[in-house]
Amino acid sequence: MAPALIVGGGLAGAAAAITLARAGAPHLLVERAHETADSLCGGFLSWRTLDRLAALGVAAEALNPARITQVRLFAGARQAAAPLPRPALAVSRRRLDTLLLAGAESAGAAVERGVAVREVADSAVRTADGATLAAAALFLASGKHDVRGAARPAAARGPDPALGLRVRLGPAPALTRLVGDAIELHLFRHGYAGLALQEDGTANLCLAVRRSRLHAAGGADALLAELGRALPALGERLAFRDAAAPVDAVANVPYGWRARTGTVGVARLGDQAAVIPSLAGEGMGIALASGAGAAAAYVRGGADALPAWQRRFARRLARPMRVAGAARAFAEGPFAPFGLLLAHPDLIQVIARSTRVDP
Repeated sequence: MAPALIVGGGLAGAAAAITLARAGAPHLLVERAHETADSLCGGFLSWRTLDRLAALGVAAEALNPARITQVRLFAGARQAAAPLPRPALAVSRRRLDTLLLAGAESAGAAVERGVAVREVADSAVRTADGATLAAAALFLASGKHDVRGAARPAAARGPDPALGLRVRLGPAPALTRLVGDAIELHLFRHGYAGLALQEDGTANLCLAVRRSRLHAAGGADALLAELGRALPALGERLAFRDAAAPVDAVANVPYGWRARTGTVGVARLGDQAAVIPSLAGEGMGIALASGAGAAAAYVRGGADALPAWQRRFARRLARPMRVAGAARAFAEGPFAPFGLLLAHPDLIQVIARSTRVDP
């Protein structure tokens, strides 16, 4: 029996492993992929998330030397911009996850790759090859993918759930000049798109769109073409897309859901703890904070301390989730209040600050 079993080697799982390894707490992290993939993710790291990464041993300079200093909003032909409270950056998940998991192994974390967990039952998990792994404490860090026996409630997705789409644009000098040092949000009815330049010079374009809107358009490629025609700034950027490149997708994202209660011996981390609307740019911050926080609670109080930690973490997320949910409703609406942001761009800063997870 492993004293602590971490399911998932993404940000939350790696943060938990680093924290346990530094404390000398026995554990095992299992990751289903043999090689680190470039997960579907906006890739935005806020100033507060960069502080968390530095505490875990990953420096911002190792991720992307370029900094994001402003947020730029587009709605049709209108736009608004404001400086971020502090510089941020964008990075591919392949690079970030690789560095973070390597840091965990350097800290002494026990990591096994190629182990896919299919089911959770009490404090044990069943793997794809039929093996059963028991543990005194289970850290569920499987990201957007639910595990049988510990799935998030289907009702959290709502009657018209969101889907995540991702395409890469460029690299191209003209695209770099267009986007510059900004994180961009392009708003449209029943969805929005975020775009930023990553460490390899490509622009990562991620969309959160209601299933009804995607179906009405006739699919992902048709939706992108429709949006490119309707939204001038987005269309200008989509011109740098390789038409032959696939569109990555993830279905039924339960934005707004969070685990409000806990179970002895189980900690839900990352997207398994809470799914903040992606336009807030705090999903990776939540993953890191949950992984390090749950592991620290376990080190202090053992498996019995995890339910209280889960409840405390849910309370910490209440304000960021509430503000992000309201911003999402605004972003997906008819944009009648958009003039407020044009007249008062400082409101963008207020939203950016209010959607961060407190230290």
